[in-house]
Amino acid sequence: MDTTNSLTNPEPKTDTTFDVFHWANEVDEIKNNVSVELFLFNKNYTPYRVRYSDQLTASVKALFLQEATSYIIKEADKGLECREYEKSDGEDKVIYRTQLTKVGRAETLIHLIEHEYRNIESMSDHLDEFKKTKGIIARFTYPGSEGGTKAFYIAKAISASSALKGGSSWELNGDGFEPFSAEVALKMPEDNQVAIVDGTIVIFNQSKFENLFQYDYKSQVIADSKAKELTEKYHLSFAEGLTLNTLLQDRKPLVKKLQALDIAEEMSQDQLIDYADQMQLELMTDDDGSIIIMDDKDLTMFVNLLSEDYYISPVNGRRYEIKSKKLMSEPEGEPPRG
Repeated sequence: MDTTNSLTNPEPKTDTTFDVFHWANEVDEIKNNVSVELFLFNKNYTPYRVRYSDQLTASVKALFLQEATSYIIKEADKGLECREYEKSDGEDKVIYRTQLTKVGRAETLIHLIEHEYRNIESMSDHLDEFKKTKGIIARFTYPGSEGGTKAFYIAKAISASSALKGGSSWELNGDGFEPFSAEVALKMPEDNQVAIVDGTIVIFNQSKFENLFQYDYKSQVIADSKAKELTEKYHLSFAEGLTLNTLLQDRKPLVKKLQALDIAEEMSQDQLIDYADQMQLELMTDDDGSIIIMDDKDLTMFVNLLSEDYYISPVNGRRYEIKSKKLMSEPEGEPPRG
């Protein structure tokens, strides 16, 4: 079934005042009317459809939906709070919220399910990819009060390495072992981890959320700050759909290198282009003189140039990329430079 056109949800909300307690009570009231689809997704955040038996419907709803809403409703009377993830400090009796637009991998996953539904393939056709599985996400839909269909998601991390495989597993049936009847068996996590509702991510387990979507808020703040400094000083041109911020999300070593640089004091754009020419590097520029960055390789070269990590030996004339540098003290008797 193609559900893409059946949704009448407005654009995702990014209001951090999202009331998770109201949501839990609302969903609890209509829990018998919700439908659910399951998707496995891999380390590249590509979703795959997975069917489940009608006999598992109650179990799916209990594990993914009722555990989460029951926890919120019960713990609300015991002082449970919902705070901004960016201000989190590992407190007890607290769940967190953040905006979906801040968590690129989660946003990509939801976008693919909502807008590329027709193109999502079945996991049964890609069992060889199962070892790359990162998590499972349940998509719940129910009739909206103004017509149409509303949707929300519950995601959990799973480990493909813990799965039971038919070729090497036996099942205990009655008083004896029998061949394992399935190709693969998974034990579903019972803990609450992540919910995604109207553009808001609700975080029950901080460490599992960060691991599930490879999201490091502090590193991202630094990356965003450096991206702003770089784009203010240098004219950069990116491939369609890319930005400096999104490229830096996956490049912690580059962020660390940028963190050590004082961008305002670094070489000018013309100096950087000349330096690239001296090193015989293929740094591309467009007709306006903007530095073209098509992918993470181009970005790495750009940052390495800023760090002056390329060197031509005066001894053998060979080019080197310097992986680690340590500034030496001035020779004795020499005045400090620059």
